[in-house]
Amino acid sequence: MTHNRIRHAAGTDVGRSRSKNEDSFHVGERLIAIADGMGGHGHGEVASAAAIASLAALESGPLPDDPVAALDAAVLEAGRRLSDLADQDPSLERMGTTITAMLWDGESRFAVAHVGDSRAYMLRDGALYQITRDHTLVQSLVDDGRMSPDQAARHPNRSLLLRALETTGPAIPDLSLRDAYPGDRYLLCSDGLTTVVEPETLHQVMTTVNDPQDVVRQLIDLANEGGGPDNITCIVADVEAA
Repeated sequence: MTHNRIRHAAGTDVGRSRSKNEDSFHVGERLIAIADGMGGHGHGEVASAAAIASLAALESGPLPDDPVAALDAAVLEAGRRLSDLADQDPSLERMGTTITAMLWDGESRFAVAHVGDSRAYMLRDGALYQITRDHTLVQSLVDDGRMSPDQAARHPNRSLLLRALETTGPAIPDLSLRDAYPGDRYLLCSDGLTTVVEPETLHQVMTTVNDPQDVVRQLIDLANEGGGPDNITCIVADVEAA
């Protein structure tokens, strides 16, 4: 079995329009994860931080035999945590968060779990692939052939979520298991990046900038130069031969 290793960097920025940063993230030995909270009055940051804290429990204990099942269970536990917080404080009842997470099996595979409209991308052999699907109204219209991707990107309600981790009950994440190869580069990001920075620009930065920390810094700068309408969080992970 090939053993690879991961080199990663992360950064977050409040952007140009928001007073608070309601994004949370985690980068560790096994797990990289991003959460974009919502709910107003700062409750979004409570939701995203609680979800990430639940997922971070995956860093301890033995490596899971089934990383997809482990990640699925952690997302379920994160949802329970949000419900518990809302039970303790009714003002938190309307909060929720996106989750996009990748759990490394320690050798050559990632499990991916995804709810909402944060995104994961994979750069492989010079091509950039979006490996998550937005759980938004406009994406469902694109899938049904009722709207073009260009129209969706400019739609005023493009951020209207059909699925998120919320206090009202469990959210079903999209789950997958992916092989990772040396040379692969992954990007996890909140929609504060992707609503402003075009895929072509993401591709250019991901392919021409070598150091993961420099990639993160450039992407955040580009989102702010584009107006910074939302919080911006990016995680870049490179797979290297051990």
